[in-house]
Amino acid sequence: MFLRNCWYVAGWLEDVASDAVVARTIIGDNIVLYRKSDGALVALQDRCCHRHAPLSLGRREGNDLRCMYHGLKFNPSGQCIEVPGQDRIPPKACVRSYPVAQAGAWIWVWMGDPARASEDLIPRGLVGPGQADWIYGQDAMAYEAFYELINDNLLDLSHLSYVHEKTLGRQSLQWGETRPAVTPIERGLRVERWLVDDRPPRHIGAPDDARFDRWTAYDYLAPGVFLLTSEYHSLGTAKASGMAKPSARPRHVNMTQQAVVPVTARRSIYYFTAGHRAEDTYDGRVPMQVAAVVNAFHEDRTMIEAQQRAIDASMPSPMVLTSADAAVSRFRRIMQALIEEEARAA
Repeated sequence: MFLRNCWYVAGWLEDVASDAVVARTIIGDNIVLYRKSDGALVALQDRCCHRHAPLSLGRREGNDLRCMYHGLKFNPSGQCIEVPGQDRIPPKACVRSYPVAQAGAWIWVWMGDPARASEDLIPRGLVGPGQADWIYGQDAMAYEAFYELINDNLLDLSHLSYVHEKTLGRQSLQWGETRPAVTPIERGLRVERWLVDDRPPRHIGAPDDARFDRWTAYDYLAPGVFLLTSEYHSLGTAKASGMAKPSARPRHVNMTQQAVVPVTARRSIYYFTAGHRAEDTYDGRVPMQVAAVVNAFHEDRTMIEAQQRAIDASMPSPMVLTSADAAVSRFRRIMQALIEEEARAA
């Protein structure tokens, strides 16, 4: 059901402050996160090996974490180093530790075999704090749905013409009536397309009657990471570029970076940023841009949670595919192949 040997987003960098002890659930595993005295992150199983109380209700003590039920203390590797009232520490007194990293705006946890954890598998090109080229805002949203349905939604943006008719789709049928180019990349897909003579979003600050040729390109990577840029070019650029990737400098550039994280088989967390090129900014633009996508993502959630309820209420049956499902089908096959490879190696 879930791919384990990969990095999952566990939250924003600031979610785990210097003195915080934070609980997360990822692919059914309960995890506790905290920082050592030097700021380095620690991720442990969120269940004390003694009476199975959550360690996320515990207390950080220097680099260690103390269970506040009966006082057992664990070091960053998950080994129990103190049992109040006795000198002997049982050999099995330990909890699982998880590889953890920081990249972009996110905390990442490796859920599988620690020996296979490589930070090279964290997506490249992530935008995070301190990068002067981009200005962005961020938010997160919980879904009562299997994460694969959210992946499907992001891999087939034809829904913008319908689900988001009056928001992101801006009453244009181009999303629904055109088909993107889909190219395989390592552990994912690249999806690219032109929208010709397109109305820009209001937060760009262009006149109400402005029109652009819009180039959108995104990478979609296992297990569910979406990295998109939208370039707004002068009319005629799409044709001059042969409907391929443009070489001209865009007049405006937007970006969004998103991560779909399965919590359980029927619950997911959706982390997302919304931003733009620093030279394109003005006072108040980021809140306007974030509000626009939050509004649209509520529309997505309404549809996807209703879809999940419809699936759960009926007998299993195959979905009928259309040409818009090219990226959806290919990414599902990529994920299935990775899961099967993992099972064979287990």
